Amino acid sequence: MTVLDIPAGFAPHFRSSPLTKPWEPLYSRAAGETVVIGLRAGEAHTNSRGFVHGGLITALADVAMGLSCSRRLGDMPSLVTVNLNVDFLGSALTGQWLEFDTVFVRPGSTLCFAQAFVTADGQPCARANAVFRVVKRRPQ
Repeated sequence: MTVLDIPAGFAPHFRSSPLTKPWEPLYSRAAGETVVIGLRAGEAHTNSRGFVHGGLITALADVAMGLSCSRRLGDMPSLVTVNLNVDFLGSALTGQWLEFDTVFVRPGSTLCFAQAFVTADGQPCARANAVFRVVKRRPQ
């Protein structure tokens, strides 16, 4: 993969986790108060039929919405997913650029609500809605 394969504005994703590490390289960009996750779909991201796996789409939508809620709330609070719904609108294939773009965030002191759209080469493939619980950090 070359730099030309990645859309302008995206850089290597700033946060890794044991779940997402096998899916790297992941990319992200700040878009105002949200974080957009990007991924060039490869064979390791697909199911046995050759489509990008719905579990990957669901997990990365969750990541994008959670990070966007944290960014909107400021000071990167800890969030836990309480509810997550995904509607699959189309398919994504190997080689396509996937974007996980949070389009709505309503922050609160206890709960944060978000909605994201997932596109494959600009075409809608999923819509996600989530509710996150804001977990207060304990004083150290």
